[in-house]
Amino acid sequence: MALAALGAALYAAFPLAALALDPFVIRDIRVEGVQRTEPGTVFSYLPVKVGDRMTDEKAGEAVKALFATGFFRDVRLEAEGDVLVVYVEERPAIASVDITGAKEFEKDVLRRVLREQGLAEARILDRAVLERAEQELKRQYLSRGKYGVQVTTTITPLERNRVGIVLAVDEGDNAKIAEIRFVGNNAFTDKQLRGELSLSTPTWFTWYSKADRYAREKLAADLEALRSFYHDRGYLEFNVESTQVSISPDKERVEITIGIVEGEVFRVSEVRFGGELLGRKEELEALVQLKPGDVYSGKKLADSTKRVSEKLGTLGYAFANVNAVPQLDRAKREVAFDILVDPGRRVYVRRIDIAGNMRTRDEVIRRELRQFEDAWYDADRIRTSRERIDRLGYFTEVKIDTKTVPDAPDQVDLQVVVTERPTGNISLGAGFSSTEKLVLSGGIQQENFLGTGKSLGINVNTSKLSQSIVLSQTEPYFTDDGVSQSFDLYTRTFNAIELKLGDYSTRATGLGMRFGIPYTEIDRISFGLAFEKNDVTLGPLAPQRYVNFVKDYGNSASALLAIVGWSRDTRDSALVPTRGRVQTASIEVTLPVAELRYWRAGYNQQWYFPIGRDYTLAFSGDVGFGRGLGGLSYPVLKNYYVGGVGSVRGYYPNSIGPYEIETLPDGTTRRVPLGGQTRVAGSVELIFPLPGTGKDRALRSFVFFDAGSVFAGGASLSASDLRFSTGVGINWISPIGPLKLSLGVPLRRKPTDETQRFQFQIGTGF
Repeated sequence: MALAALGAALYAAFPLAALALDPFVIRDIRVEGVQRTEPGTVFSYLPVKVGDRMTDEKAGEAVKALFATGFFRDVRLEAEGDVLVVYVEERPAIASVDITGAKEFEKDVLRRVLREQGLAEARILDRAVLERAEQELKRQYLSRGKYGVQVTTTITPLERNRVGIVLAVDEGDNAKIAEIRFVGNNAFTDKQLRGELSLSTPTWFTWYSKADRYAREKLAADLEALRSFYHDRGYLEFNVESTQVSISPDKERVEITIGIVEGEVFRVSEVRFGGELLGRKEELEALVQLKPGDVYSGKKLADSTKRVSEKLGTLGYAFANVNAVPQLDRAKREVAFDILVDPGRRVYVRRIDIAGNMRTRDEVIRRELRQFEDAWYDADRIRTSRERIDRLGYFTEVKIDTKTVPDAPDQVDLQVVVTERPTGNISLGAGFSSTEKLVLSGGIQQENFLGTGKSLGINVNTSKLSQSIVLSQTEPYFTDDGVSQSFDLYTRTFNAIELKLGDYSTRATGLGMRFGIPYTEIDRISFGLAFEKNDVTLGPLAPQRYVNFVKDYGNSASALLAIVGWSRDTRDSALVPTRGRVQTASIEVTLPVAELRYWRAGYNQQWYFPIGRDYTLAFSGDVGFGRGLGGLSYPVLKNYYVGGVGSVRGYYPNSIGPYEIETLPDGTTRRVPLGGQTRVAGSVELIFPLPGTGKDRALRSFVFFDAGSVFAGGASLSASDLRFSTGVGINWISPIGPLKLSLGVPLRRKPTDETQRFQFQIGTGF
């Protein structure tokens, strides 16, 4: 375009030299030299037409207009009698744009960058546009710390006045940060300040995190982090005076120098409220975290104004404006704050829209809302609504946006925006072994069946050693007020005799139904009945524990259980919680109408504490007790087990605790865990983003410490019997469900313990 404008200007400045024609009346206009451009297009841009009087001045205007289109590299006007002849030479069209040598970026990303600059297929080649595209391409690489990047453009002429463009990229080596130094810091060392930055000099892990690559945007964010660091420690007048970034001649080393002025530490002398306080001055003052005498903290001040704003939001003032105005006394190094409150107009919610739910029905989301249409805006109810939707587990992200209503200052609309995740899991498996031959397994689990919010699952296993069929279904809103209904139907067979792995076999068949009743937003009680029939077949060499079972209950024993439970869930998310607590307690008691007589009770909790913005400390505890009733022994089939994911990682699943040596029909022996009537397990996890993934909620890493064991009936609980482990792992919200991978190291291992370092589990949150 720049060349076109220049050519037009030259023709306009020197029209006589360009044309030097005598004035005449145009009888006809003829266009010569067009190939792709239609003659009608040329006519549409000409400022003259048939019947006009042609002069040198109009000729200059015509040339200028045609050059301004950018279609032509040369334009010439001639007169043949009273016919105006327009000679044009078209600019070539771009037939293709290709990029070679690019590894740092996907080619589609770079093509989009070029397209935004005007360089794309089917467009007219313009050298100025091409130069801008090259510079923008280099800028993209500079943002990744590749200062040695070179872009070489090759233009290849093609038939029909077209060209092919190839941009060859030589990315060069990454320019790494060799040094970060500070000037003006007295209160904190360079090492302390560097710890607050995301940029760093090369370490053993920067090959993955790329934190040693300089980027202007990252430095700007780091300077804000530095400012927050000082403000949170009382340095109210802290300022970044300068930043210098120098690059070595070989463009492989970057040095950053940050000049700062720390200022003095200020203490808070007074916090005063002003403006419209709605008669709630004392209530609002209680929300302020900064008190007279405290060292000034920018974070506490920001949190205080946020809490005041949120409190006003619960009263319907959705757009309250809360500002803290400082009054400095530099001589005393004190600062007083006037918190000015402007609640604005009280508003109510006109309409609530839902977006992003391609599968999930609107009603599944709406029934979790506690903010209603045509009601006063309430920030607490909106926050509760978001948390309830997130706890469903159907979405990777839930946002509730507030939008003003045009011409209605007392109304707002809410938009619930969800990002769905796959909630179905189909698994098929096949295997072959010398003992079991062909083994088939499969299952279907859908947590959000057909988008209705119902859970439905069926799992089948055809192993000769262990066959099972399990069918489960949950209706979370069996009634409109939130009463849930669940049922389970299953049959499980363990056939050790057929494969000569033991002289016994068991079969359990059961059916259960439960109802859950919410009595607060976070509490629910449940009750139900379950029937189970257990069949045990013994051979001459059957283990003693099963011989004792048959002695007490017979070869076939049934149980009718009454089940009562309680749960409380205050987590902010079911999939990736960062705060809150979930607790469950239950007790099962067999009714005296069947052979099996026992009771058992359990309590489980998971507790999440946020540490800063990115870290979460999580605790879990699990205890269970079981005892026989009516003078009968506790059924061995109902023993608790510990070991593996979900209890103590690093040990073989269910292997911790009492065991016995079992004699097999072929005369060999094996170690068999017995489980116990008492189970104790606990865990501590520090959860944080996987380095290099930013704040991706779907992929997080953790370190853990586990402890637990099981104890036989009548045995005293002893810390010496506990097993401990530690390790690292990854939580991933995968397309097939929540996946947990862990690498555990046993810390207290006895010679008889079985270990398993690498373990994984699908479908768990802790």
